[in-house]
Amino acid sequence: MAHSPRLSGFALSAAARLTRSRIGSTALSSLFRKELKVTELRELPDHLRGPFPLDVRPLAGRPPRSAADAGLAPPRPPWSGSSATLAEAYRSGRTTPEEVADRALREARALAARSPAMGPLMAYADDAARSEARASTARWQAGKPIGPLDGVPTAIKEELCVRGFPWTRGTDIGDPSPRADDATVAARVRASGAVILGITPMTEYGLTPTGINPKRTMPRNPHLSACMAGGSSTGAGVAVATGLVPFAIGADGGGSIRTPAALNGIFGIKPTWGRVSRAGGSSGSVAHVGPLASSTLDLARVIDAVSGPDPLDPETRDAPLPGGLERAIGRGVRGLVIGVLEQEFSDASPEIAKAGQMAIDALVKEGARIVSVATPLARYAPAIGYVTIAVEARTILSQEWREHAADLTPDLQLTFATLDALTAPELLDAQRLRAGLRRDIARWFEEVDLLALPTTVATAGRVSDAEMATGVVDTRLLDGLCRFAFLANLTGLPAGSVPVALDREGLPIGFQLVGDAWDEATVLAAMAHLERIEAASVKRPAVAVDRG
Repeated sequence: MAHSPRLSGFALSAAARLTRSRIGSTALSSLFRKELKVTELRELPDHLRGPFPLDVRPLAGRPPRSAADAGLAPPRPPWSGSSATLAEAYRSGRTTPEEVADRALREARALAARSPAMGPLMAYADDAARSEARASTARWQAGKPIGPLDGVPTAIKEELCVRGFPWTRGTDIGDPSPRADDATVAARVRASGAVILGITPMTEYGLTPTGINPKRTMPRNPHLSACMAGGSSTGAGVAVATGLVPFAIGADGGGSIRTPAALNGIFGIKPTWGRVSRAGGSSGSVAHVGPLASSTLDLARVIDAVSGPDPLDPETRDAPLPGGLERAIGRGVRGLVIGVLEQEFSDASPEIAKAGQMAIDALVKEGARIVSVATPLARYAPAIGYVTIAVEARTILSQEWREHAADLTPDLQLTFATLDALTAPELLDAQRLRAGLRRDIARWFEEVDLLALPTTVATAGRVSDAEMATGVVDTRLLDGLCRFAFLANLTGLPAGSVPVALDREGLPIGFQLVGDAWDEATVLAAMAHLERIEAASVKRPAVAVDRG
């Protein structure tokens, strides 16, 4: 099917102006809905639909899998280090959290000074970071660290409130005054002893997966600077990939953790809906908060540190008490049943499909068993997701759209204007199809422990300086980055991306594993085993911090 042309610069601005007329809005909405398969949803047979959902709590196929720690050795630390290597250095006295924080702040500024920019931080918490690092140094010297993340430098996506910074969400619209309080996840990161270096840039309101935002100096892909870094947790992904920090906090409404993890060649996980509080940041029925990291071990440690019930977020009411996920790293995969969504792999590029098959073969060699899985709604998950996330965002940001439409980036103006042509029946029908997808996937998890599928259709796309400065609308690019992400967002299930290969240009390829509700342990166990046998690994990119 022919697609509309990629728009940027003057053409994009002209299209955004066109949407402000009723005729233009209707015409562009019709075009985009056709290209993103939204119009096909109404033609699907009725048996695929479920009842109108009254809540979005995840449906479990069965209780979380119980498996003993097989005592397997932890994966080898990545080139950039991890919380484990830092703890060893602190314990031995080779360095201190103060020295590490000072160096990281210098390195972040050096990355930002490059051309094109590679700076993963948009604002620096110099004074607070140094104060937290001094306190951590004193704890380590006294032999009383808080836990495994004590003294580990990190950064937090601007979608979440961080004390001392405005809550900016990728835009220049809103209250510019510094926040007095942290989002729950930021507060829990601090309580773990980790040192927050600053906040990371994102795309405007998180509504594009490209990593392009004309309102920010966005970092490029550190593996190839002519390419985009993905989003919307763009800075968080680059902060980890360049080796600046072992982990960063992102948020994921339609792949915004897993997409930059895949494109930048690192690990990332979207937890089960309700495991990690979204208070002080994310909203809507598909948005989750979670970590990106250079190792599976750090993913587990971060979720253990920040998860659990939170009275400020009612969606956490079913969350188990935190802790225990780190133990899953030693389980291995023997006896696991992994469902392979073959249609999803056939829709990926040949290089990504091949790399995914190699990862599956490696799991089989280690004792996992593969079964073929199919659900007709999987290929429509992105269309259902586009309708869901976009209409929710349009509603949540109604005042911003009403009062500041002309101040939004042109790509977001185009998105919001075309949404006005969506009808209430289309939105509600999408939610019935979402209910059907949730039902179908829960049934599969009665038989399998994990689902395997690609993370993205293709590796990081090329981007010009002009496109970075003006923004881009490209439905093919959008669909390629989101094609396999929404299945987990719509169901609320945990999903992780692991870096399994590089393509011919040296760009990373991601492989995705989705688990049953509340079963992050099985997802992390499989991710860690791929890392252990070096079927997944973080490669040092062309642009990286100097480790001396």
